[in-house]
Amino acid sequence: MADRSDAGSPGDPPRNGSSDDSESEGVLVYEVTEAEAGLRLDAALASLSGVSRSQLQRWIEADRVTVDGDVTRQAARVSTGAILEASPPPTQTSEVLAEAIPLDVLHEDDDIIVLDKRAGMVVHPAPGHASGTLVNALLHHCRVEGNLATVGGVERPGIVHRLDKGTSGVMVVARNDAAHQSLARQFYDHSIERIYQAFVRALPGAESGRIDRPIGRHPTDRKRMSVRTRSGRAAATNWTIAERFPASGVCLLEIHPETGRTHQIRVHLSSAGLPIAGDPVYGRSRSDSAQGADLGRPALHAAVLGFDHPDGRGRMRFEAPLPADLEGFRDALRRSELEENDA
Repeated sequence: MADRSDAGSPGDPPRNGSSDDSESEGVLVYEVTEAEAGLRLDAALASLSGVSRSQLQRWIEADRVTVDGDVTRQAARVSTGAILEASPPPTQTSEVLAEAIPLDVLHEDDDIIVLDKRAGMVVHPAPGHASGTLVNALLHHCRVEGNLATVGGVERPGIVHRLDKGTSGVMVVARNDAAHQSLARQFYDHSIERIYQAFVRALPGAESGRIDRPIGRHPTDRKRMSVRTRSGRAAATNWTIAERFPASGVCLLEIHPETGRTHQIRVHLSSAGLPIAGDPVYGRSRSDSAQGADLGRPALHAAVLGFDHPDGRGRMRFEAPLPADLEGFRDALRRSELEENDA
């Protein structure tokens, strides 16, 4: 979505998600609108700024957030017209090493980088993945560490959203803090257009469907997500059939997630009896080699990403075609269909 801030007169506080960097030296200033009135302070500020709620809670606990000039609790309710000021902590120097890893860049300018992430690449460093990540590659690509936004944390510079290691497709990365906040707010508002493609091991009777089930940590396996949880967050996923392969018991789905929970598409489809082919966690044990392709990863691809450019230049939309492994899988499925029809 475009910047919805109103241009105030000189000296007026910025409104609806803009910040006055020239006078506040990094302090973020927002005016509460009717849309946020009555919300908890952390929730209202997350809505206005696009910064994660957990990050804001840490700022509030450190007395880095004020309401009309006074510090308060994160559970305090805010009123229309209240002025919220947040002072992010000083940025720490990233210790992540830059690595010369090739990237498939679809678009690049002073604010953003849009790329087609390959399957198998972890987005940001984590235990067991200290190198070879997308962040390592981005730091080398941008040459200077300071050329990637750090609002999301020093260990995840520029990362506004992520794709699982095994998922391929379109991602956008912020190159400065203003772009990071703009994109984060669009994800928070669900105004980002996202279309995925997935091969599932099922032949549903309907041509489309919607899965609306909260997602949270699995009750016994904390490394997995599940719809069988007491503390799940609201999540909704829409799907339509793009192509059927009856001989193999497989369908290619086009998926439109309304929310962005961890492992959402994989969890929702599995819970609806539509497990993604090749998914070792939420899929089935059946081998994909029966169709002539051993995927070794979930057959899930982020095909389309659309958003408003952070600098206000308008809507942008990017597409990434199916990568070679999924194209090969589809070709094998189509051959099976031809052989079945000729038999």
